Amino acid sequence: MTTVFRRSALPGFSLTMGYTVVYLSLLVLIPLATLVLKTAELSPSELWTLATSKRALASYEITFGASFIAALVNVVFGTVVAWALNRYDFPGRGILDALVDIPFALPTAVSGLAITAVLAPTGWIGRFLTPLGIKAVFTPLGITLALVFIGLPFVVRTVQPVLQDFDREIEEASATLGASRRQTILRVMLPALAPSVATGVALAFARAVGEYGSVIFVAGNMPFVSEIAPLLIVTRLEEFDYAGASAIATIMLAISFAALLAINLVQAWSRRRFGDV
Repeated sequence: MTTVFRRSALPGFSLTMGYTVVYLSLLVLIPLATLVLKTAELSPSELWTLATSKRALASYEITFGASFIAALVNVVFGTVVAWALNRYDFPGRGILDALVDIPFALPTAVSGLAITAVLAPTGWIGRFLTPLGIKAVFTPLGITLALVFIGLPFVVRTVQPVLQDFDREIEEASATLGASRRQTILRVMLPALAPSVATGVALAFARAVGEYGSVIFVAGNMPFVSEIAPLLIVTRLEEFDYAGASAIATIMLAISFAALLAINLVQAWSRRRFGDV
């Protein structure tokens, strides 16, 4: 018997791998390597002094704290939105589905101006918060709300396909066996959704940490109060303090990488643990 080998119409491994390495090197590896090399010019003591100044530590706390809280909020409400869009048919469903992607399409400056206008003391939401003594603009609360806005689509769009592919017969079997709705959600559906939810958290958190345009308007940019780390980097560059900017950027890179690595490990564990559910 003669075996016939057909040449694939698509590029082979060598070509595609070569393009992949070159593309990632130009866009990711080389810029990051340049940053690391620039920081390497500093002595360990200088790097530590610049990266751990009181102003820098305050900006880290605001940036990563608000990003983490926003990611947790989006886990809950993003999953609920994905559930509603996938499981129910109601008038205006297509419009709501399209609205989820608005943070993707809007320029970040437009998003920041819109959020500031809504949360301002005279805004649609701010006018109800002011009598309660809640100040949403120029505070960490406003930063967190802005990050919730820009991170919501990442959770919805990662959870939605899993819900679409989920076999409803499994839910019916669970109910037939006497499980309550709560037991079905916690023991049947949640394990299946865990990997996609972890992915959504990682994407929303990473997006929030690096957000700049939509936050600077609502933050007020007051040191030790509402100054985010990306803005502090820009401030250092405007002051021609390249060493200080590189030090803060390197610390942010290291913390972001560690956080994403931890989330990816949790995601991999979830897939191994619940992959056969």
